[in-house]
Amino acid sequence: MKPWIIYSIGFIAQILFSGRLLVQWALSEKAKRVITPSLFWQMSLLASFLLFAYGYLRNDFAIMLGQSLTYFIYIRNLQLQGNWKKMPKPARIFILVFPILLIVYAFNNNKIDVNNLFKNEAIPMWLIIWGSIAQVIFTFRFVYQWIYSEKNKESILPFGFWMLSLIGSITILTYAVIRKDPVLFIGHIFGSIVYIRNLTLIYKHHG
Repeated sequence: MKPWIIYSIGFIAQILFSGRLLVQWALSEKAKRVITPSLFWQMSLLASFLLFAYGYLRNDFAIMLGQSLTYFIYIRNLQLQGNWKKMPKPARIFILVFPILLIVYAFNNNKIDVNNLFKNEAIPMWLIIWGSIAQVIFTFRFVYQWIYSEKNKESILPFGFWMLSLIGSITILTYAVIRKDPVLFIGHIFGSIVYIRNLTLIYKHHG
């Protein structure tokens, strides 16, 4: 596949990720507190799928790992908000099953070469490890958010979520610079600004 197509998929994913933050940020500024709109999770779900595809096309294990861990957490948050069942049943089945079928198909038809993921000449092993650690930190924010939301029986983006977002984003930024990946770099530069602003809103709201 031509590089410009691959990068286009990545940039569309990052536009969606950035767009969800813009929506959340704008509504939070209006409410003078951090809120979590349903559109945030819907855009997250679509963007996650596209970024997984981007990571697959670039043989980038770190990106694929991060998106694999968060995909179903996005779905769970839509369930907690009561919006999951509002979607047509065929769409829900497709969203749940298609990523799994895609991975199974790719492995069975030799579309994914595991050796290329871990022995990619373009990415030294130490950088794969660093990128994976960055993605785990960044992904853990949603594990934390999920546990917090389950405890409170509603979808919430707490202080810890935004702090982990900021730490993970800065770590991924260093990976993006070394990897020379414009998709990750642009997305996380913008994201860091929003994370800092949400931390400020939470501090002011509870201060």
